[in-house]
Amino acid sequence: MSVAKQKENSEKISSNTAKLVLVDDEPGLREAVQAYLEDSGFTVHVASNAKQGLELVDQKQPDLVITDVMMPQVDGYQFLKLLREDPRYKALPVVFLTARGMTSDRIQGYQAGCDAYISKPFDPDELVAIVGNLLNRREATKTVPADGETPDITELASQIAEIKSLLTGRTGIPQSPSPIKVDLTPREQSVLDLVAQGLMNKEIARRLDTSVRNVEKYVSRLFSKTGTNSRTELVRFALEHGLTK
Repeated sequence: MSVAKQKENSEKISSNTAKLVLVDDEPGLREAVQAYLEDSGFTVHVASNAKQGLELVDQKQPDLVITDVMMPQVDGYQFLKLLREDPRYKALPVVFLTARGMTSDRIQGYQAGCDAYISKPFDPDELVAIVGNLLNRREATKTVPADGETPDITELASQIAEIKSLLTGRTGIPQSPSPIKVDLTPREQSVLDLVAQGLMNKEIARRLDTSVRNVEKYVSRLFSKTGTNSRTELVRFALEHGLTK
């Protein structure tokens, strides 16, 4: 692939400067994959083992994780299991890189919950294409309702009001939030507070004096950080864990 074509493709699939976490215990391969992904426009944070990988995921809140399967102490399957046990990362795309390419190995990987399984050695262009496809699909499912139509703002506001009512209970006193901590930027917090009021992206953009596209990006990040897939799920999660009022 030419440098110009590679740049063109990377601009399409990483226009939001997607953040990736790469976990691999082989320094040479880790550095090579990191360099290629960064040349393709991604921001890549690396870890040499699963423990470091989990810490990085919590710190960086990536859009996608790439991990080796065969690692000492905690392998890729256990690493993925630990990720999926956290509600924030249930929908986080995970790509397996492994030297084990048998059909049974691939089946095991997909049954474990990975989104793509790439056998070593692999073409780095294929990895970039898979990463881009997963990111684009995730973005599309978060910004477009399942039925392809704009949600009714009155219905959404009603659902949010019902969620708030259920969570406060008859006493009107909110339930104590769980100890889950989600680090939000000031702008993400502002967007979350407005989403919790039942506002749609156009109205939020007007309130914050920004573009609808930027609001979509912040809402997508909120979905990623909370492991939710819809605005109502996001609001419920935020209320349950004291992220908004």
